[in-house]
Amino acid sequence: MTTLRQFFLTLLATIIICRWLLAPAVAVAKTYTDWYSPIQNGISEELPLDYIKVPTSPQTMSYTKHLSYPTSPKSNQVDNYHGTSVADPYRPLENPDSEETKAWVEAQNKVTFGYLQEIPAREKIKQRLTKLWDYEKYSLPFKEGDRYFYFKNNGLQNQSVLYTLTSLDAEPKVLLDPNTLSKDGTVALSGLSISEDGKLLAYGLSTAGSDWQEWKLRDVETGKDLKDHLNWIKFSGASWTTDNKGFFYSRYDEPNEKTKLEDVNYYQKLYYHKLGTPQSEDLLIYHRPDQKEWGFNGSVTEDGRYLIISVWKGTDPRNLVFYKDLTNPKAEVVELIQEFESNFSFIDNDGSIFYFRTDLDAPRGRVIAIDTKNFPSTVSKGGMKEGWREIIPQAAETLESVGIINNQLVADYLKDAYSQIKIFNLNGAFVREVKLPGIGSAGGFGGKRYDTETFYNFTSFTTPGTIYRYDMVSGKSEVFRQSKVDFNPDDYETKQVFYKSKDGTQVPMFITHKKGIKLDGNNPTLLYGYGGFNISLTPSFSVSNLVWMEMGGVYAMPNIRGGGEYGEEWHQAGMKLKKQNVFDDFIAAAEWLMKNGYTKPAKLAIAGGSNGGLLVGACITQRPDLFGAALPSVGVMDMLRFHKFTIGWAWTSEYGSPENQQDFKALYAYSPLHNLKPGTAYPATLITTADHDDRVVPAHSFKFAAALQAAHTGDAPVLIRIETKAGHGAGKPTTKRIEETADIWAFLVRTLDVKV
Repeated sequence: MTTLRQFFLTLLATIIICRWLLAPAVAVAKTYTDWYSPIQNGISEELPLDYIKVPTSPQTMSYTKHLSYPTSPKSNQVDNYHGTSVADPYRPLENPDSEETKAWVEAQNKVTFGYLQEIPAREKIKQRLTKLWDYEKYSLPFKEGDRYFYFKNNGLQNQSVLYTLTSLDAEPKVLLDPNTLSKDGTVALSGLSISEDGKLLAYGLSTAGSDWQEWKLRDVETGKDLKDHLNWIKFSGASWTTDNKGFFYSRYDEPNEKTKLEDVNYYQKLYYHKLGTPQSEDLLIYHRPDQKEWGFNGSVTEDGRYLIISVWKGTDPRNLVFYKDLTNPKAEVVELIQEFESNFSFIDNDGSIFYFRTDLDAPRGRVIAIDTKNFPSTVSKGGMKEGWREIIPQAAETLESVGIINNQLVADYLKDAYSQIKIFNLNGAFVREVKLPGIGSAGGFGGKRYDTETFYNFTSFTTPGTIYRYDMVSGKSEVFRQSKVDFNPDDYETKQVFYKSKDGTQVPMFITHKKGIKLDGNNPTLLYGYGGFNISLTPSFSVSNLVWMEMGGVYAMPNIRGGGEYGEEWHQAGMKLKKQNVFDDFIAAAEWLMKNGYTKPAKLAIAGGSNGGLLVGACITQRPDLFGAALPSVGVMDMLRFHKFTIGWAWTSEYGSPENQQDFKALYAYSPLHNLKPGTAYPATLITTADHDDRVVPAHSFKFAAALQAAHTGDAPVLIRIETKAGHGAGKPTTKRIEETADIWAFLVRTLDVKV
């Protein structure tokens, strides 16, 4: 389990494996062993929202007065795509450093905050958010050497603090407090890895929300930093060798300092850093000059014998797997899985036998064992090869991840988008199911191969994250840490319904609200969605959503196609040429809510971030009549140029490429920026983005806002809120989250006529 454990720890608060390079900005995604999950650790339970100070002299206006929007910089740019001429008048806004863009941003924020400041309910909402947010939050404890480590947030701290202790009942000591690294909390801990002996901490820092990281080392006992300092790291963790003398990590070549937030990221390289040496002396382990899109994640097996190299390409979940024998200094890298045909997630090894979770001929996942002594192997029936054997077959549920603890396989399944945890022996025989507190999301179950204890977190829409200690021998769970939030969960109810999409596909949806609401069509409702990149949306607690429901709001979350809730087939049904299924599923959810008396168009808001921002943008251009308000956050809005910035090229495996004629036709048909129609009354819209977002560059939101304001008719506000010193969502300070949440809820209170 060490490989997965190290991998999980090094990815704390950052996205690394390729399929999560476009992670949801306002959702909790459930992929426990592959990247840091807020559900799993109970630290970041809130929507990662932004904050900007209200201008000192806001523009004064009445709510019903038609807003006067700033003039947007324009050009006569026209591009030719496979014989089709496409105008791009707001191309100048792609340059975030130009004086005209800076002036436009300032003018837009002045209009937006002038509008928001005049909403009487905003201050009360902010006060309530602050009060509810102020509770202790803990991560799952984990152990290295003779020490435990965990994160804690006292309640309103901007960043959570890393503690260490010698036993679970010992006095904890602060190991790293990110709040001391900046005055405004915009420097965040975005990755960490503890050495095998528990004596050294490698940690990554991100500034102002950027994906770029710098890594440092710290002595755990003294709390002092060593001289080691690594730069130009992105989409990478660190994995220590078992001799504790160094670690493997991946980085890019040094970028242009002026354009590093926009330039494309190619040619990642895998390095080994030896403790106490400068980065210039790091050993290059593997790179492919002939494959500019390949990325590499290196993880050391628990026995210290092998370096497992997972090779990713864009956001495609299919990967390659290479390995290197660390016991032989002259050993070459062996290419075990040589084709991008399926996903292979390494679990652990018994000598030369490697265990994998894979979707090879099993779209919902299964566990196989590969004896590497038989390499190279020959293909046999069913995609399996000589020397390969099935350990856990595909089930009706979706197998999300697997780890080995107490010499047993702990399997994390999704059944209709909620968690089931099952334990098997190493031969695949079922042992038991872990009894969970209810329908919700469980994650954790980390540890070493022969550990008899582990920890997991459980949460649901009305259950704050609770940490349990689980005895692998007896099968008993006991509460270890329980969040205390000032509300009564018995006042609320959650149900799961199934509705039919446009093509007849059954889609599940969770609906949560106060008990006793009337189904008279007059409930203010927030419909949240994502629908892409194999990301699964599962039940999770949020103070932000709690405040919305306290005001009488309904929160609805459908598990639309494009996600991973039902395995790779569900994912593929909502990608590339089938992306329209995602929008159809979301629109059908809105129609179901109306048909069943929950709400009506004037009372319905839709929200989503990143790929979910694209979802919102596409839906309001296709059905502007269906929604009363829209909240697209850091969205991908220009589907013809998304691949030209930072890591955007990686999304072509999900969306297709506009360079391909067939893909272009599909992309152009739904691209939010290109499907706005002048003279149309669009829903009230609050677009949110950030100036340091180097994953979905702010140009997407800038251009969409300018075009939407120009096309829109009527008095419904169309605003853009542009955060400064923030990025795509990870590591945002608590103050920023509370401020923006207050702005968003105030916007909905005004535009949906919510009685507070």
